[in-house]
Amino acid sequence: MQDFAKSFYLSKEWRAVRDNVFKRDCGLCVRCGAPGEIVHHKIHLTPHNINNPAVTLNPDNLETLCRDCHAAEHAPQPATAEGLAFDSNGDLIEVHKS
Repeated sequence: MQDFAKSFYLSKEWRAVRDNVFKRDCGLCVRCGAPGEIVHHKIHLTPHNINNPAVTLNPDNLETLCRDCHAAEHAPQPATAEGLAFDSNGDLIEVHKS
C-alpha cells in the first residue's frame, strides 16, 4: 500500500464500498472465477486522484480479483529472472518446466 493511500484504505467509506463490491461480485474474481480476495481499482489510485470519490469510491471503477489476477494487473511483466518465481509466501523459488 502506498503511503498516500493509507488513510483512505482505513476509512469507513472505503470499507463499506469494498464490502458492497465484494458482495456484488459474489466473492469471486471477475476475471477467472476463482475466490476473490482483493477489491481492485480499475483506474489506479495516485496522489492526484486519491481525494476524488468518482475514482476512489465509484463501484464502476472497482472489481473483485483473486491474488493471481491482481498481481498480473499490477505486474504484467515477470518481476524475476527467467526460471525464478515468488511462491505464495513471497519467497523466491526456482521454477522447473516440465
